[in-house]
Amino acid sequence: MNKLIIAKRTQLISRLVEGNSIRATTRMTGVAVNTVMKFVVDVGRVCSVYQDKHFVNLPCKRLHCDEIWSFVGAKAKNVKSDKKEKR
Repeated sequence: MNKLIIAKRTQLISRLVEGNSIRATTRMTGVAVNTVMKFVVDVGRVCSVYQDKHFVNLPCKRLHCDEIWSFVGAKAKNVKSDKKEKR
């Protein structure tokens, strides 16, 4: 199996973190779509292990999270009539 060199991994992560799509990242870096997808899964696992190990028993009182798309269920077409805001 071929392994990506560190410079190419760095390119992939920087492109993805900046918000580029998988396909745009493949065009910019020249890496195959399947390779990028496998790389994303691997990076996700590493991040999960890191967070599980280091983000424990934090003294936080409040958290601020950006760009979490959990509100998708509240798109206008999904809001029940009794919950709709009256204008």
